[in-house]
Amino acid sequence: MSNTDKKDLEKAPKIAIDARMVNKSGIGTCIQHWLKDVGYSIALGDPKELEPYSNIPKHIRFISSIYGYKEQLKFPYQALYRENPDILHVPHCNVPLFYRGKMLVTIHDLTHLVYPEFLPFKLVHYYFKFIFWFVSKRADKIITVSESTKRDLLRFYKMDESKITVIPLGVGKEFVKKSPAEIDYLYDKFNIPRDKKILLYVGNLLPHKNLNMLLEGFAQMQGRENCRLVLVGKAFDGRSKETCEKDLGIEEFTIHAGMVSQEDLVNFYNIADLFVLPSLYEGFGLPVLESLACGTPVVCSNTSSLPEVGGKVAKYFDPQDASSIARALENSIDDKGKHDDEIAEWVSHFTWEACAQKIKAQLGALYKE
Repeated sequence: MSNTDKKDLEKAPKIAIDARMVNKSGIGTCIQHWLKDVGYSIALGDPKELEPYSNIPKHIRFISSIYGYKEQLKFPYQALYRENPDILHVPHCNVPLFYRGKMLVTIHDLTHLVYPEFLPFKLVHYYFKFIFWFVSKRADKIITVSESTKRDLLRFYKMDESKITVIPLGVGKEFVKKSPAEIDYLYDKFNIPRDKKILLYVGNLLPHKNLNMLLEGFAQMQGRENCRLVLVGKAFDGRSKETCEKDLGIEEFTIHAGMVSQEDLVNFYNIADLFVLPSLYEGFGLPVLESLACGTPVVCSNTSSLPEVGGKVAKYFDPQDASSIARALENSIDDKGKHDDEIAEWVSHFTWEACAQKIKAQLGALYKE
């Protein structure tokens, strides 16, 4: 090997990332941390949204809706080719179909294939079926955020398993235990009774989130009159109590907090006695880690990736059985503070720094291929 070749191998690769979803929930949280820690040279997206990331030398304008033909037509192929990156990191399945450079693709979940009955149109199912197939053939390396997602990918597509690496996500440093004085304001701000146990749900109303089954389980819970179920998320902004809550007789026991600030979210995790996630399917399940990091016990579904994220410190239920949910709530509502050391030790395994280092390792390996 010549000296020139050795220098080429030693230099840092020039990596681009499609960062359009930086301000979205879920994947956006991942992109925000990756932009800070991975060491990208180029970021594609809205220049205004990328302004906070001055550590990335080059920003390429790419404004388009996601998951559709428009993003393919608007992808800045020429601008990216001029920058000549060694690798393009696509943080979800919506890869540019006509890009010819090396690609690392992160797959978070295959919800659209696992639960096609929840999609509004068959065309959506066919779109995602094709795009995941394309990724399985076209990506040089694939990252999945859980073993569950990896299994799903291999179940639906014949591909080389060695091309897939599982890299768990992390939990933000803002998710920490707070003193009672720091979180006390939430009671008045959201009209929460101070003498009741607080059950917390954070999420939306998508069918696979399974909220109605949680409501049924809560309705069956013994001692629910001493609890309040607080529902946090944009879906609950200005949303009146649905007939489901009225019919179940739990209208007075539920509180719709709506969309909250990041600070309020951290404090909600702290003020809660128990966090509950009834999803039928999650690619990872960040709220489980976020709640645990704040010292609040978790009960969640025993499906998909959630047992990986909750480990032995969370408790589980059958998300399709309301009585199973009710029993889990009853058996865990008084658990706060009982297993703090075990919870803290478990959460310490999930850091964004470790996630970024593992992504860098995959990028480095791909660069040398």
